[in-house]
Amino acid sequence: MNILYLHGLDSSLSEEKLKILKPYGNIFYPPLKYRENPNCVDYILKLYKDLKFDAVIGSSMGGFIGFHISNKLNIPALLFNPALAYRSVQQDTEFFISSTPNFKYLVLGVNDDVIRPISTLDFISHQLETTTSFNLKIRQELEHRIPVNIFEEEVTHFFKIISI
Repeated sequence: MNILYLHGLDSSLSEEKLKILKPYGNIFYPPLKYRENPNCVDYILKLYKDLKFDAVIGSSMGGFIGFHISNKLNIPALLFNPALAYRSVQQDTEFFISSTPNFKYLVLGVNDDVIRPISTLDFISHQLETTTSFNLKIRQELEHRIPVNIFEEEVTHFFKIISI
């Protein structure tokens, strides 16, 4: 299984989280410069044009990019506090809606003061008539950053769902 991991703004994939992901397959985690490159979706699609991904995982800005890559490649996505409704950095991407069934598992933190969960829920409410199947998990204790234990729990759950 090939898994694309997309970090958040000014972030990277930690060794602890990489260790959690490795048992599920080959992990591709390009360093992204969101502030310098306003076309990260196109950049990733060109970078990996000869590779077939089976899933995408993203957090915050990486969740925004992951949402669009999931739609374009029609692959399942695990998105932590995705910056869907607004972003502090401009990213130019065409909004693409898949015509075939698509699965997205979103994990939102009630205490996230960077990407307010209510704005994400509002964004998702406008996507309900698409072929996308949304699985939403709202965690009361979660803030913007994803602790390793929560990351591991949600990754495990996501891969159980998509392997059924």
